[in-house]
Amino acid sequence: MKQGFVKVAAVTPNVRVADVEYNTQEICKKIDETVANGAKIIVFPELCVTGYTCGDLFAQSALLKASEDALRKIVGYTEGKDALIFVGLPYVVRNKVYNVAAAISRGELLGLTTKTFLPNYGEGYEMRQFQPGPKKADWIWYEGDEIPFGPKILYSCYEMPNLVVSAEICEDVWAPIPPSVEAALLGATVIANCSASAEAVGKDTYRQNLITGQSARLIAGYIYANAGEGESTTDLVYGGHNVIAENGVVLNESSRFVNETVYSEIDIEKLVAERSRNTTFQEMEDRQDAIEVPFSLEVEKTTLTRTVEAMPFVPSDKTDRENRCEEIFMIQAMGLKKRLEHAHCESAVVGISGGLDSTLALLVVAKAFDMLGIPRNKIESVTMPCFGTTDRTYQNACKMTQKLGANLREVNIKDAVRTHFRDIGQPEDKHDVTFENAQARERTQVLMDIANMTGGMVIGTGDMSELALGWATYNGDHMSMYGVNGSVPKTLVRHLVRYYADTCEDKELSDVLYDVLDTPVSPELLPPKDGEIAQKTEDLVGPYELHDFYLYYVLRFGFAPSKIYRLAKYAFAGTYDDETILKWLKKFYWRFFTQQFKRSCLPDGPKVGSVDVSPRGGLRMPSDACVNVWIKELDELN
Repeated sequence: MKQGFVKVAAVTPNVRVADVEYNTQEICKKIDETVANGAKIIVFPELCVTGYTCGDLFAQSALLKASEDALRKIVGYTEGKDALIFVGLPYVVRNKVYNVAAAISRGELLGLTTKTFLPNYGEGYEMRQFQPGPKKADWIWYEGDEIPFGPKILYSCYEMPNLVVSAEICEDVWAPIPPSVEAALLGATVIANCSASAEAVGKDTYRQNLITGQSARLIAGYIYANAGEGESTTDLVYGGHNVIAENGVVLNESSRFVNETVYSEIDIEKLVAERSRNTTFQEMEDRQDAIEVPFSLEVEKTTLTRTVEAMPFVPSDKTDRENRCEEIFMIQAMGLKKRLEHAHCESAVVGISGGLDSTLALLVVAKAFDMLGIPRNKIESVTMPCFGTTDRTYQNACKMTQKLGANLREVNIKDAVRTHFRDIGQPEDKHDVTFENAQARERTQVLMDIANMTGGMVIGTGDMSELALGWATYNGDHMSMYGVNGSVPKTLVRHLVRYYADTCEDKELSDVLYDVLDTPVSPELLPPKDGEIAQKTEDLVGPYELHDFYLYYVLRFGFAPSKIYRLAKYAFAGTYDDETILKWLKKFYWRFFTQQFKRSCLPDGPKVGSVDVSPRGGLRMPSDACVNVWIKELDELN
């Protein structure tokens, strides 16, 4: 439960129809098993105490009495067990039989949530046997205590105030407005569903989409436990399809046609962060109909079994990744197309270095020109060799420009930079920040002036990762008239270029792009060593895959440094040791805070994903904010 993670389980126990004693034993076995495995929220299927498929046997007083006795046994069995457990059973209140989910914790029955929407067709004729739940929760007596009975019951954790759990039952989630909608608006961050949904061709996909969609709509965790083998097969088969989802993502899912228990960890902090910035998610002010019941859990460190992607900006699935790349290309090109049209541009000017970022920018410009019907030879692709330029990057820049049909301009800036050094008294052999930045600013001046000459605009090439780290020369490569890569992280830039190379019909162009991908990332501002790149960016600022990971969790969810460190250790286990991860995390925070002044005056550019650093919307941060709070937390990890 530390850092917001709560381990949960969706259980399909073995059942025998109407054999309450056997079912109770199996439920208790599964309680032992799941608690031993660290689950804190455990969900069983609908009516699992008796079996869902008892039909008119639910009218038999013997079965109902046995079910009530079983509830008493299960409640007693949970004494001393550190979990919140939901079990489905029939329960009689005021001479009516209800389909309920019993919430149990530490030997106490906390409440009975009733099923609101009863099916009366197809796989279930429940209105024949059960009464629909009341519109409003009330209190009933149980073993000498009052407990809540009905809908809108919220179970709130003492130790983790944002862990609020509510239940609904099977068909409820199929309704146009499920009870979980109101529960979430009342504060529930986790929904438990005790279900008995029969199998049919294609239904598993629909069911999964329904659960994941509901978790996304509610920005909640969703634990769906389904009835399985052991139910009557007189007319239907129950496949035990269990799903654990979080905000639109399946964390774990069982196989069908076998009774399984699935586990995962729901990140409550992540959900709360999402809700806090989602202005359309408005919690209900009228809470009169809701009943909140406290429960307690021990705060322990949860061992993670859920997937933590090392590259959160890059889909791991090849098809998804290719679709994402195509979509991003289109967003970038459409943004540029509009800006070129609006400014009545006759050309676009790109500083091409033979590196990844300028390559992507040139590819985007070519696509935008095609969409506008402007000949590509109106693209001014400008290479500006200087002290650090290597033959490899120079040749790649030239070949790529020629293969794309752009106009290649070469402006050697060595003499201009040397003149500038003489003017300001900078020794040429002093390879300091002035030596480097003078080259970057001279290149920007050249590009701006060529744009004036050709009636065009300068297209920025810098990516979001560089902007986050401040790895850009202020008023040098930091500035342009439209930055097409400004919200694309470095790890994704690489995949965009690879996607273009993989799908390009021109083999010679593809070969050039593949070589660009194999070239070390470098600003090439220091003289080469033996003809090879002497200045490798990742040796200086750290691996971009780590920085992109940090950037995602800092901006997307606002996680604490200690939590990001924990997630990074898990995601990069076997790739980087803990010391390296911590070193570059500290460097990330230091650079991120001190370099905000560069991001405060960025040029326009299209947003392509959920994270960006634009001062106009993506990141509104003071340029003189202090980083001490974040660094102190990291120092305490040592």
